[in-house]
Amino acid sequence: MTDTSVRIDGNRLLLPGGAAVRFIRTLRLPETGTHPLPPGLGEFPVRRVADYADTVPEAWRARGGVMLPVYLREAMWLSFAGTTEPAALQVGVGKVCAVSGRPWSDRLARDPQNYVVLPRQPWLDGINSGTGTVRQFVAVPLGMGATVEGQVTGEEVWGGVQLQAFPLGGAALARWREEERRRAETARRAARSGGAYGAAMPMAAPPAPGAAAGAGAARPRSAPAMGLGVGGSMWQEVYRDERPLADWAERPAGRVFVHLVTPPEWRRITGEAPPPSPVDRAAYTQAGLPWYDYYDQGADDLAPTGPLQDVKPVGDWIGDDHEPWQAPAAQQVRPLKDAPGAPVEDGDW
Repeated sequence: MTDTSVRIDGNRLLLPGGAAVRFIRTLRLPETGTHPLPPGLGEFPVRRVADYADTVPEAWRARGGVMLPVYLREAMWLSFAGTTEPAALQVGVGKVCAVSGRPWSDRLARDPQNYVVLPRQPWLDGINSGTGTVRQFVAVPLGMGATVEGQVTGEEVWGGVQLQAFPLGGAALARWREEERRRAETARRAARSGGAYGAAMPMAAPPAPGAAAGAGAARPRSAPAMGLGVGGSMWQEVYRDERPLADWAERPAGRVFVHLVTPPEWRRITGEAPPPSPVDRAAYTQAGLPWYDYYDQGADDLAPTGPLQDVKPVGDWIGDDHEPWQAPAAQQVRPLKDAPGAPVEDGDW
């Protein structure tokens, strides 16, 4: 029987079929201009909703999944390092597809493409909103209209982040595994004979840039709901799938709802201290820490779709960002490339 459980390994979500996802804290970009990829400031802690059934809101218990703490207007990106086999991963923000801008679906689509391909897509920093660019994921409360969900659908009902993974179908997966076996064997032979170095390509995605540097039985109550809006633009391609759509499984192997929790609610629900507020941009730049530019010459970028091109930044609702911006120096921008725990409970969403 196929295991459809999503599990937590540290702060990493492991989805059936081999997809791995981490949520990375990062610097918030200014909402004007286009920028390099910002560095990571460590992982968001991730906890199972089921482990805090007495203190989470009732609606969260019904949806199941996991939760993580995020500050108002804090930015994040998703790392897919550690993915072990090819996967088509759907990423929803308030049940709006972050790639296509279309409503959440339990089926893969190609026109427009509504998923990213792992491990070729090493990370995703925001919604696919421009040619060769994305708009940064930024946390905002529901009810203001600032989320991607609110701007695309006219309602703010779900919030959070939704993930759904599709493995390769049986025949396609068998072909891929045989190709990997042959590639590994070629590499072993080359190593024994002192031949070409690096004949085998690793399955795991490239290392994520800048990777960091039980409550009492209180009466359940409503919690401030958070969703994702958008911030500044950065250079990042969302890659087109090169496989036939028929190579992928028709149904997802697993899915998970990721609830976004305000820091005060995180402390109340879990009894844990939330992470400190993010380092400000000026201090990070002054420290000379790196930014990144990722380019894969063998991959094609997806064209942006109408719904996501029209999404406005959170500053239009919350106000201008008065924190002074210090752009990274040219030498700070680095080019990249030429044991599971208890299962996460899924629910009704």
